[in-house]
Amino acid sequence: MATIPASLRRLVIQRANDRCEYCGIAQMGQVATFHVDHIVPVVAGGETTAENLALACVSCSLRKGARQALKDSETGEVVFIFNPRQQVWKEHFGWNDTQVVGLTAIGRATVQALALNRPMLLAIRAEEALLGRHPPP
Repeated sequence: MATIPASLRRLVIQRANDRCEYCGIAQMGQVATFHVDHIVPVVAGGETTAENLALACVSCSLRKGARQALKDSETGEVVFIFNPRQQVWKEHFGWNDTQVVGLTAIGRATVQALALNRPMLLAIRAEEALLGRHPPP
């Protein structure tokens, strides 16, 4: 595991507005500290740079792991997992109340691979909605 300097960790957290860059939940109210995740995994040559780091909740980080390529269940197309540094979330995903909807092959494959609509996440988003924190800005 690569060591991430404190200043770089702070930059990643601030840039993400303290939210998981995959599922959108806020760090506030969560027990587990979010991970600073290598988008391109270190084992695949990914560097510890601002351009290759994203803030991820523990569940999204663990589900992503070292995966880079995924299969879109709708088309069978093999695509890269959503990259928050190179792609815009709203171009690949949308909201249906508390559910994340994949709008593209990348979005659909990422929703499925990271289980972005797992029951616990839906419950967290419902609570965030009651607190005025969902949907994310």
